Amino acid sequence: MSDATTNLTPDPMLEAIVGPTPGQMLRKRIFGHQGLMIGVVVLSILVLVAIFAPLLAPHDPYAQSLMARMKPPVFLGGTWEHPLGTDHLGRDYLSRLIYGARVSLLIGLVAATISGVIGTAMGVAAGYFGGKVDAVVTYLINVRLAMPVVLVALAVVAILGGSLQVVIVVLGLLLWDRFAVVMRSSTLQVRGREYVAAAKAVGCSTPRVLMSEIMPNIANNLIVVMTLEMAHAILLEAALSFLGLGVQPPTPSWGLMVSEGKNMMLFEPWMVLIPGAVLFVLVLAINLMGDGLRDVTAPENRS
Repeated sequence: MSDATTNLTPDPMLEAIVGPTPGQMLRKRIFGHQGLMIGVVVLSILVLVAIFAPLLAPHDPYAQSLMARMKPPVFLGGTWEHPLGTDHLGRDYLSRLIYGARVSLLIGLVAATISGVIGTAMGVAAGYFGGKVDAVVTYLINVRLAMPVVLVALAVVAILGGSLQVVIVVLGLLLWDRFAVVMRSSTLQVRGREYVAAAKAVGCSTPRVLMSEIMPNIANNLIVVMTLEMAHAILLEAALSFLGLGVQPPTPSWGLMVSEGKNMMLFEPWMVLIPGAVLFVLVLAINLMGDGLRDVTAPENRS
């Protein structure tokens, strides 16, 4: 028997031809995507801040002290007792920012989840079944698109009263249209593919086809819409709180902090700039993460 037959050591040239494994390629795409990594790191920091708020906040966010009101941040001549100053009621600004992260993240995640479940179910059903189902869903989408989100949210919250629960439910029931449109379009693109036809040919049930063949191939689009709507919900909550119809005082909310500081904007601009900057960073991080996940999970990158 020749040496070529008995030699079982791997050939380096063959390994170079075969290339890296799918797991190695996935890790390379994830860690090599700068926007994704920045978004994940920033969002992770904000989530940890929200979770450990009682340990990180230097003061009680609800404690008032008229003797300590309107103190400037430390970078404007303030003291380290209140690093970001105090508001018009003497409440520590840093503590309210930390606790406000809980409100924004909770509203964004829960509202986007509610709207995602509604919109995804409608969009997938319309794209897969077509016919009358598609016509009904398309009509509902057109009706929803004819309704301005902010005006409807303002009207409903004004009638029901502003609270955290009401804001979450209202936003969750108003932001499903983008999910429905994108999921319908994505389902229309994949329902005629060979793997779907093969699943039907071997006798798979409709729920099995939808969950095993359709959803995994449109999940990357769902991720992008989920992150966009999460950021959208956070901005809408801030707008409602700014107008006094969202989260009610004394609950810490970044939109409410901007609203409370707008009267002093010309004299103490930091009262508006600080919560506005944190809100901007949160929304930017969510969008960067969503865009990065879309790039990583795109079908053309899975080979």
